[in-house]
Amino acid sequence: MPRYRRFSNTSVSEKILDSMFLIAMAIGYVFAMLHLYFTHQGLDGKAGLSVEDVRIGYYGKHEQTRLGTAIQGPMSGNFPSDTSRQVVIDWIEQGAKKESFETDIKPILDENCIVCHSPASGLGLPPLTSYDKVKALTVSDTGASIQSLVRVSHIHMFGIAFLLFFVGRIFILCELPVVLKRVLVAIPFITMITDIFGWYLTKVFPGFAVIVVIAGALMGVSFMLQIAISLLQMWFWKPQQNTDNDM
Repeated sequence: MPRYRRFSNTSVSEKILDSMFLIAMAIGYVFAMLHLYFTHQGLDGKAGLSVEDVRIGYYGKHEQTRLGTAIQGPMSGNFPSDTSRQVVIDWIEQGAKKESFETDIKPILDENCIVCHSPASGLGLPPLTSYDKVKALTVSDTGASIQSLVRVSHIHMFGIAFLLFFVGRIFILCELPVVLKRVLVAIPFITMITDIFGWYLTKVFPGFAVIVVIAGALMGVSFMLQIAISLLQMWFWKPQQNTDNDM
């Protein structure tokens, strides 16, 4: 049978390189989860991230407007007081009239929101720089648009797939039962694809938000498990004789 490379066959320099990459990926993933938390948490009006927040993020809150959902959810902390936030909410509920926008609403948005919600920020957030652009966000909240989902999907598919591939290439140098290794290598890719298609399904069928959460959690667990096992075997594992040589 052919004998494949394992961590016991790698040099210290290669182990250091692989370790630094894995540690960077682990830290990056933690920040990605924090970004996900701060982006979606509070959409249901309650503190913390929940399945309902995910449902609202993709399906929307049809009885509410996009701007209203954001103001009462993740953007609520950007306002200096509940009074200023309520002024905007009342304006939306009263028909978002142009007459009162320049005097009552624009100063609040310019002071608290425009730094991020403008083309100059480069963040890709909905702009709040004019009445027409703000008015467009006062329609019924139908969640993420298909256009935005397609944009994020192709970024995720290309970017995350590369990360999973490189982490997986290091992980296959571990000495583990063949079936277990193959399952752990495949799970992140399967759950990533399930997660992304779950976004579109949730936009039509809100109950699929549970699938999005489960798939995302499984991808994260398997990804971090690969990193942890690789680092442990790289530096602390004593190679055993008569191990299975299959990849």
